[in-house]
Amino acid sequence: MAWKTADRWAERYRQLGKVGMVDRSSRPHASPGKTDQATTKRIVSLRLRKRWGAVRLAAETGVAPSTAGAVLRRCRVSRLSHLERREQTVVRYEHAAPGDLLHADVKKLGNIPTGGGWRFLGRAQGKANRIADGGQARNRYHHELMRHGFIHVVLDDHSRLSYAEIHDDELGVTATAVLRRAVAWFAARGVTARRVLTDNGGCYRSRDWTAACAHLGITPKRTRPYRPQTNGKVERFNRTMTSEWAFAQFFTSEADRRAAFPGWLHAYNHHRPHTGIGGHPPMSRLTNLPGQYS
Repeated sequence: MAWKTADRWAERYRQLGKVGMVDRSSRPHASPGKTDQATTKRIVSLRLRKRWGAVRLAAETGVAPSTAGAVLRRCRVSRLSHLERREQTVVRYEHAAPGDLLHADVKKLGNIPTGGGWRFLGRAQGKANRIADGGQARNRYHHELMRHGFIHVVLDDHSRLSYAEIHDDELGVTATAVLRRAVAWFAARGVTARRVLTDNGGCYRSRDWTAACAHLGITPKRTRPYRPQTNGKVERFNRTMTSEWAFAQFFTSEADRRAAFPGWLHAYNHHRPHTGIGGHPPMSRLTNLPGQYS
């Protein structure tokens, strides 16, 4: 035993007697450098609800990424596997310039009935709202007519800049119209589309899609069947979109949720840090925006 340790124990015995000989925690009485409780609680809450990483949490709460990471480790929520989500090792690739490759996909979501859905109200109340909103009506094939929303997404491979529209179907004519508007939207931001990659969905195998790509001078590409990883960037965008917009808060109707979508998409493109591009927002990767150097 070191003499300083023996001296400390002796002093405790002189002051407290036998009571002072009981083992104590070595934790300090105060930790001035420790993240305050309110910030810690907010970081953990965002992690549990939105599955954000340290960089995104840091940007949202105003702390350093290392601080957010330390909080996650201390609270034992640093690994998504601890939150019952399976993660796969991702091998990233990236095209050299904006427009070299666009990713297109359609995300299907059930519409929210008036009064709210089951994710926030529970299955019993959610089902009651769905029935009251006409969700039990059936077509001639005995399929429920509770409609769905189809989010058509076109994402640039290099910058992760995303264009999206919500429609009530995923027909070829709809996907084609979205592609035309997306190409014009990217062109207004100095991005010339050259290729577009999709899965093997019917809308992307349609004659409308093939004709539109030929008219726009874009080479259409499709992924290998049952291999969604090839279109992984837009698949990852879809997961982010559902967790940070579609299911991030309580919406009392589908109209309310759709009204919130443009604001979220703008924040994603202009403000949200993206870990795949060094923690910068997608718009920062466009170097020839109109008026950028004026």
